[in-house]
Amino acid sequence: MTLSIICAALIFSIPGAYLIARGNNGTHSATELHNSAAIFARKTRDRSGVRSRLEELGLINESDYENFRIRQVLYCLASSVITIFVLLFLGKPFMSSIILSIVIAIILYFYMDRELSMKVKKFRVQLESEFPAIIEMLTLAISAGETPLTAIMRISQSASGQLPQEFARVVSEVKAGSSLNIALDSMGRRIKSVLIRRFVDALVTATLRGAPLVEVLTRHASEARSVQRNRVLSAAGKAEISMMIPVVFLILPISILFALWPSLANLNLFAG
Repeated sequence: MTLSIICAALIFSIPGAYLIARGNNGTHSATELHNSAAIFARKTRDRSGVRSRLEELGLINESDYENFRIRQVLYCLASSVITIFVLLFLGKPFMSSIILSIVIAIILYFYMDRELSMKVKKFRVQLESEFPAIIEMLTLAISAGETPLTAIMRISQSASGQLPQEFARVVSEVKAGSSLNIALDSMGRRIKSVLIRRFVDALVTATLRGAPLVEVLTRHASEARSVQRNRVLSAAGKAEISMMIPVVFLILPISILFALWPSLANLNLFAG
């Protein structure tokens, strides 16, 4: 056990010895290590689409991707180190401790990736739940005589939520020199929602061809309301099924037991 702990301490003391060898200033070494980790995270291939998911959440800078990767790797390393020392302290074999720590680090790595996916999914659900009300506000503003850009700007300033924040990004892109159609198209590409993508395509097409925007917005508002109603009905059906589980497996057996218990007791008395 003592030899295993000494081997583990030697393994994990290599990074500290490297920092001491590179310089005496701890702050400078930590900054250099962070920069090296950022460069390594920037060069890694994004096979799981982390960048696109972070961009959908509004984290569009390259430093956001680097910080996510660095945090992911540091959490995995910390969990691995803690697991190794705890298992060695409990007297477990060295190789089995190493293997278990690697497995825990891999599980934590994929858990953080899944957690990011769950955040993106909740973000999309919140956007689609806000979509009907925002489109109705946009329809009222345009039918009152405002231009699409002015209506989008008014909604981004007066309303609260995720979709008004996306409208605020559209307005900032237009102020930066981009056209309204290109800014809306980038919003539709950034948000992986079929409902919002169809709305953006219809709005851009109507703007380019000169079609009446009020009719297009009214049609999409009614479609969004029907989609939201179907989602609520589906959630209610799932909740009803989940509520049947304790009824079938807990309440019903207890009720049957209370109903049959006196008869079983009387049969036992007659048998005795």
